[in-house]
Amino acid sequence: MLYLDKKHDPRKNSKLISEIVGKEQDINDMIEETDRLFLQCSMNNPGHTDQQNQLPPLSMFSIFKHLPKRITRFLLAVPANDNTQPSDTSVDGQGNVYPEWKELLDKEYTHLLSKINREVNVQDYGAVGDGKTDNTEAFKKAIGNGRVKVHVPAGVFITKGIRLPSWTYLVGEGKGVTMIKLHDDAPKGTRLVTNANHSRGNRNIVVQGMSLDWNVERLGNAAKTSTWGNHSSCLTFAHVSFGWVKDVEGINPGLHCFDVSSTLYNYSGDGYRARRGSKYVWLDNVNGYGFGDDGITTHHSDHIFISNSHMCDPSGRAHHKGASNSNGIEIDDGSRNVWLVHNSTARCFGGVEIKAHHNSSAASNVQIIGHLSMNDNRSYNLRHIGHHKSTDPESKTAYNIKATKIIAIAPVYSDLYKESTPRGLVVSAYKNVVINNFILIGDPDYDYKGNPVIAIQYRARNVVLNNVTIKNFKKAGVDIKVFGGEQRADNIHIHNAAICRSTRQAVDIGPGIQSIEINHVRALGENGRYGLKASNTQTNISGFHAEGYEIPYCIAEKDRKTTANDTVCSAILGR
Repeated sequence: MLYLDKKHDPRKNSKLISEIVGKEQDINDMIEETDRLFLQCSMNNPGHTDQQNQLPPLSMFSIFKHLPKRITRFLLAVPANDNTQPSDTSVDGQGNVYPEWKELLDKEYTHLLSKINREVNVQDYGAVGDGKTDNTEAFKKAIGNGRVKVHVPAGVFITKGIRLPSWTYLVGEGKGVTMIKLHDDAPKGTRLVTNANHSRGNRNIVVQGMSLDWNVERLGNAAKTSTWGNHSSCLTFAHVSFGWVKDVEGINPGLHCFDVSSTLYNYSGDGYRARRGSKYVWLDNVNGYGFGDDGITTHHSDHIFISNSHMCDPSGRAHHKGASNSNGIEIDDGSRNVWLVHNSTARCFGGVEIKAHHNSSAASNVQIIGHLSMNDNRSYNLRHIGHHKSTDPESKTAYNIKATKIIAIAPVYSDLYKESTPRGLVVSAYKNVVINNFILIGDPDYDYKGNPVIAIQYRARNVVLNNVTIKNFKKAGVDIKVFGGEQRADNIHIHNAAICRSTRQAVDIGPGIQSIEINHVRALGENGRYGLKASNTQTNISGFHAEGYEIPYCIAEKDRKTTANDTVCSAILGR
């Protein structure tokens, strides 16, 4: 089976994903199809309503708990319902995929180059790449007040942290050739590389061509390797406008390899976002492993582009043992307009997790185009924590996710989070979600303990699964499960699915769901029990075909042992 190690070259992801998909369909056509499905889906229940303007009372940050609420609101929070329309995607003549606003980034890159008035080598300021010398002062002198391109040659350069002012270009000779490593005496909360002013913000910063080693070994057997907030990471951009991180490796950080963030994380409640977020930041060809929390994460930031990158093998040491939500790529609280293009993850808790904590706004307007998840516990995990149950408040901000040409291979149980069961896809609380061209390949010998492969649940709404292929999950319970009951999902569309020699039940539709459509689904089982089982007659079925199941389909407890063609289904449902 395919194995992606920590030195996997993510520039090969686009080709690798295409080889696994095995279809010649043009990527531009796929994206246009996703956009069309999304438009139809979101029109059924628009993403944002007047209710969103009725912002909830604030729950205070502990560090501001003695301030009046009105001051906290002004300092920390802004409405989350601003600028929420999905942006467009562009495909160039070579098939490269970009957000439409990359043109602005390109102009600002040229602007950066025009502002640089000197190029220096950090060695000229006394730096020594011997893996022993403290080079903190040498980097400070070389960087100065910015408007500089700083070259870092081959070697291992020890530092207690590097702060980059605006108009700075820090460049090495490549991953594994130039290494910047955190000093043994650096505090736990140190950011190895970050921008100089988190409060006022910085702009136009490039970090390129190096490995960043957070040196977690210096902490010994510390129970937790990180401190609160956006600390303890290899690279942090906090309140940065126009940033580029290219060809960089993050190694063993206490928290994150790469954090694109606001000055402070914000937990003022669903409906608010932190001020001083980052915007227009591009991470390309970055690798990361050994991270205590997430490989790449974003918080309360806008217009983020993550491409051709690979995250794998977290340590999970920022969390309690066995309860580590360590994701390869996490689009977290309040993030908006984020593009993930041709990335890969392996052996993480979540391959891609799009989410929010219960007391923060959800990430929204996220596009995944080409992703390969290998042996992650939950390949794609979309959720707004604390907004799942019927007794929870409905999420005001969990909207608008599009995924095209994505792959989940052999999700597994993980010691990172021992109580979490493997899934290829989970959608919880989010509305307006389109998953188009999705391949899921299981290990036929692996014991999935009867759990579902795809779970649409916990008040998810307006979800489309289109062109889905599932095979080889022989010991899972059901291939596609839409959960009913008090926390039921609703308005679900399953189109053009092929399920081959997988679980004993292809599709399961729970009770109480008001609107669900299933069409052009073919399920080929081996000693299966049910092809399709639906709890009520609200299920609208056309073109469902099942072979190799004891009962091809069961609607409202009525079994039928003939193929479920259009005519028969219509008769069963009383149409």
